[in-house]
Amino acid sequence: MFEFFRKPQPKTALQGRLLDARGISLQLSGRRVLEDVDLSVEPGQITTIIGPNGAGKTTLLRILLGLQTPSAGRLLRRPGLRVGYMPQRIVVDDVMPITVRRFMALGGRAPRDELRRVLAEVGVEHLLEQPVQSVSGGEMQRILLARALLRRPHLLALDEPAQGVDVSGQGEVFQLIAALRDRYGCGVVMVSHELHLVMEAADSVICLNQHVCCTGRPEAVSQDPAYLRLFGHSVPPGVAVYTHHHDHRHDLHGDVVKDAVKEHEEC
Repeated sequence: MFEFFRKPQPKTALQGRLLDARGISLQLSGRRVLEDVDLSVEPGQITTIIGPNGAGKTTLLRILLGLQTPSAGRLLRRPGLRVGYMPQRIVVDDVMPITVRRFMALGGRAPRDELRRVLAEVGVEHLLEQPVQSVSGGEMQRILLARALLRRPHLLALDEPAQGVDVSGQGEVFQLIAALRDRYGCGVVMVSHELHLVMEAADSVICLNQHVCCTGRPEAVSQDPAYLRLFGHSVPPGVAVYTHHHDHRHDLHGDVVKDAVKEHEEC
């Protein structure tokens, strides 16, 4: 029997976590979609769900958001939890002219200053009065991310946030997500196809293929036999994964910014 708690739960139930899912399973038309999946997200933590096409990643995200009801399992969410959701894609009809400002305000009123603030946080404030149809794929992903920030969320739920972004810009998207996590102190649960794209940003990785194949830190998951059986290799050919120490960091444009204290970075 599935239990979805909407009423406030004792603090001991979540123990500081934003959400906690246990034994999540889903059957649709006799087909197993998810089986006995456990997942939790804490404030300030980036949890990434990876897996092949058809693994149930987006379905699991929808269940965590309360948009779909599983067949079995238990889901606890912190009372009053504010969630910012970024869908994998939104198609805007070319025959319906709409500006970024109007698109951002769909579903609720939003002051212009607030729209400018969140667009500036993701680096596309200049697009406020541009037609949505005129923006690039990478710009649209940033607009969707900005829209998710309007609620000043405790939890960001991101479905393929680098969808439609060229390879050179994908790393910048994940740097941006990590920076927003630090700024808001929010938790992040993110769906992605490829582990190598989220190596630097993720704190925890769940490798999903209807069930949890393996879970842990990105560098550990990339060498796990279950992950290697699914993807055939720890990283795609030509992509290096390494750990090093240095005395600088990179801003959202990839430029080097010197730090006084050496920090550890996984690339």
